[in-house]
Amino acid sequence: MKKKLLAILLVSALAASLAACGGSSGGSSDGSSDGSADGGQEAAASDEAIRLLNGKPEIDAQLKELAAKYKEETGNEVSVETIGGDTNASDELKKMYQADNMPDIFVIEANQAANWDGLLADLSGEAWTNDTDYELVDPDMGVIGFPYTVEATALAYNAEILEKAGVDPASLTSPAAWQAAVETIDGMKADLGLTAVFGWCAEPANLGWSSGTHVFAQYLDAGLAQDDTTYIDLLNDGGKIDEARMKDFAAFVGMMNQYSDPALLVDGTYDNQVAGFAEGKYAFVTQGNWINGAVTSNAAYTGWGMGFAPYAFEDGIDTIIAGPPSYWTVYSEGKVDAAKAFLQWVSDDSAQDILVNKAGLISPFNDCAFKAADPFAESIMGYMAAGKTSGWHTMLKKDGLQNVTCQVFADYAKGTLDQDAFVSTMAQVISSYYNN
Repeated sequence: MKKKLLAILLVSALAASLAACGGSSGGSSDGSSDGSADGGQEAAASDEAIRLLNGKPEIDAQLKELAAKYKEETGNEVSVETIGGDTNASDELKKMYQADNMPDIFVIEANQAANWDGLLADLSGEAWTNDTDYELVDPDMGVIGFPYTVEATALAYNAEILEKAGVDPASLTSPAAWQAAVETIDGMKADLGLTAVFGWCAEPANLGWSSGTHVFAQYLDAGLAQDDTTYIDLLNDGGKIDEARMKDFAAFVGMMNQYSDPALLVDGTYDNQVAGFAEGKYAFVTQGNWINGAVTSNAAYTGWGMGFAPYAFEDGIDTIIAGPPSYWTVYSEGKVDAAKAFLQWVSDDSAQDILVNKAGLISPFNDCAFKAADPFAESIMGYMAAGKTSGWHTMLKKDGLQNVTCQVFADYAKGTLDQDAFVSTMAQVISSYYNN
């Protein structure tokens, strides 16, 4: 099995970092800050000392604090190694594997699991699995992924603007409700100080990762239960789509096109989009909670609340996409028992206090006593508590598909495709991509 994996790794690097985690600035990512993994050769000599490969540089300091707390409470050591610069976790793991220098715990995305077939420890039966709905389960390998945070994407809203317009975001669960709300807000733009109802950008070169992955994700998962894979399964069966659902989705995207800032829609950037939202120019933007830092650090931000509303392109859609952007997995040829003990400890209060209150993460654990400072947290946790989250199945599509679907969004935004042509073109490019 190791030879099989080594061959895969030698041919190509594992998949790139989750696009959900950032654009041209400020998003969370699996890249890091210093260009190398630190501490890999300096793990303590103890049999209980383990190594953890971290792919989120923005929480490097907090994970090292976590390791120090673990040693204080248990006497056992964890060496945190953070990937940085132009090196992502997948590239570093390839090098580590080839050098027989694998960490005991390392980060992967869901669609990378097959590359590690036979080399990930089965975590089934661990106590923490009873306290979360977000563990990564593989039908052949069992529970293989430990969720350490939740990220969400839907239509982010400015709560102050919606309140002034008399729009209850909880009511936005049908196309008719959305149309009425959008027309109301659009009619009050001057009074509300808005440039447009939506800050939606379909520019493919800079924001193709957003339209082709996150907005497209709504077609795949909006309104579905967390474990419902109906449309991603159809997609991965030779590039098939449900044309009726895609037509409904196209109508909703057409509404966003109509009520978006034309200066942003086809020529904007991530920075333009997020800054415009922070400055109160847009009631909604097509991003996830990873924008919170860029919004709250903007000098124009005045402390208004934020939340998420669903892409309700069919009646009754009342979910947002939420779940782990990546997972911690345990190397089956490493210190499995020590790694399992550490992960169990991470799921409990002492570690959750650091991850939530200091790293600003949203906990995936049901009994977590702490609430993240993320301004989107209350909205996300409300959906989680109500069981109204859909899965991140967009990350299981064929790698690179977003590079062709994003152009379809761009052409639709420019008006070179109408609604029917959007559907037929999307069907054609997806089928072609899967079959060539």
